[in-house]
Amino acid sequence: MPEHLEMITSVSNETIRRVRALHQRQERDEQHCFLAEGVRVVEEGLRAGIAPTLLLCTPSALAQPRVVALVHRARQVGCLVRQTSDRVMAAASDTVNPSGVLAVFPILPSAIPTPLNWVLVADGLRDPGNLGTILRSAWATQVQLVITTANTVDVHSPKVVRAAMGAHFHLALQQERSWPEIRDSLQGINILLAKPRCGEAYWEVDWRRPTALVIGGEAEGASSEAESMADGLVHIPMDPTAESVNAAVAASILLFEAARQRQPE
Repeated sequence: MPEHLEMITSVSNETIRRVRALHQRQERDEQHCFLAEGVRVVEEGLRAGIAPTLLLCTPSALAQPRVVALVHRARQVGCLVRQTSDRVMAAASDTVNPSGVLAVFPILPSAIPTPLNWVLVADGLRDPGNLGTILRSAWATQVQLVITTANTVDVHSPKVVRAAMGAHFHLALQQERSWPEIRDSLQGINILLAKPRCGEAYWEVDWRRPTALVIGGEAEGASSEAESMADGLVHIPMDPTAESVNAAVAASILLFEAARQRQPE
């Protein structure tokens, strides 16, 4: 266990109060910070060169060599590291069974990559787990830019961050963009909207073209603005007795087909 780590034992501690406040969207926006829980996610942030401002660990977590190494790396980049009791960690976390490792990372601005040729637009996705899984697949398939609309869940909510498993540190993210802003960002790019049983089968699409894939919400699908902006529709053929597949599953299927086609010959 690293030496000289101050222990926080009170849930009323000012540091813990600030951490707990970050469960609220307004506080994340004001502090320009978000929470990342779990060894793997925090490791991914450090691996990507993004320094957390605060790292909290429980004594049981600090008994693991992997967490000790994480603490050393965090200290090297100027991160404040504190121990907490299990009770305090439970108060700081929003999970039923906290992992014992919780960090605060800055929300950094994302520039739009150039040249832009591979984009994902999340339109009206409300489920944090779905959005996080989609972000994870977007990272795995080398999506350059992820754009979310105003009616999509906050990309930095703790549940989205947990499900994304470090994708936030590797993706350019543009959040809560209006449709005029999205249209301006996607000039010259083929916009495909995923819609059940409409348009081309996903394996018939030429994904090698500069493309933006729009994934609509779980219940209501994509907005009328998305439909009017789309250059084409794409679907995943399936048994006609099946209603549809989960939004995260559908997005992942489409993203990985695009990645397959985009592999250099």
